[in-house]
Amino acid sequence: MALLISNLMMGTEAEWRAAIAAELPDLEVRFWPETGDPADVEYLAFTRPSPDDWPEFPNLKAMLTRQAGVDGFIRHPRLPRVPLSKLEPVDGDPMMTEYAVMHVLRLHRSMPTYRERQVWKEWRETAQKRPEERTVGFLGYGTMARKPARILRDMGFDVAAWTRTPKADADVPIYAGRDRLDAILERSDIVVCLLPLTGETRGILNAEAFAKMPEGGMVINIGRGEHVVVDDLIAALDSGHLYHAALDVHSPEPLPPESPLWDHPGVTVMPHVARRPNVAQLAPQIVANIRQREAGLPLLQEVDRDAGY
Repeated sequence: MALLISNLMMGTEAEWRAAIAAELPDLEVRFWPETGDPADVEYLAFTRPSPDDWPEFPNLKAMLTRQAGVDGFIRHPRLPRVPLSKLEPVDGDPMMTEYAVMHVLRLHRSMPTYRERQVWKEWRETAQKRPEERTVGFLGYGTMARKPARILRDMGFDVAAWTRTPKADADVPIYAGRDRLDAILERSDIVVCLLPLTGETRGILNAEAFAKMPEGGMVINIGRGEHVVVDDLIAALDSGHLYHAALDVHSPEPLPPESPLWDHPGVTVMPHVARRPNVAQLAPQIVANIRQREAGLPLLQEVDRDAGY
């Protein structure tokens, strides 16, 4: 039995082998493109998959991806038809949590305005809401959204979330279904997008959505760049209806120099840095999924191929 690791983008081969061997000493670890006999490969872990380059893996049992978004490859005709897991901690990634909370607090406390006033050496306060007066709406309530939503709720913010289907175990009020999207937008001063990218969510942050938000609304996108219609966002910012947008993801990436987002005073551009997992975090998740599969149990964070996430 072998694990083939392809393009995981961090750590050395020695670090990966040591981390896996500490829990599964009998598992052979190989690194793309040195596949050895493809018949030995029962598990495949990757960041950017290369289905067109892969040989047939006749005994493959599961695939494990570091990517939070699988939209770029889930429909690939040569992707093996075996269970696929996203390597995400069950309680979310601490880096994603701190990133989401950081930007909510930064916008809540009008930091972009104070930064601009500092440039002009202007000593002047701006009106400030308390946390209980500020509404935050998460679009998507998966693994990465739950922890920051809980933290913000515990800090006193009025937090709710919108999901495609009802969530019986949610810690915050849930607005479920497409017909409830307007309601979550209308009640949210700050919208935090952590949605997967599907045909239904592409362009979801558009002129109509921005118009539904309260005057002075704020947008934080940590989902996918294609969730935002850039021209609509700039128009909403220029009109003054929206106050600020913090964007970690873009389309395309890297963001080209000619993009108007770079120079817009109402936009914070970040180069897709919200989450940076390492070997110490990912190796235990790989091990846990292999143990699940060998025991005949479902993978952790298994992807629904029909839903696309």
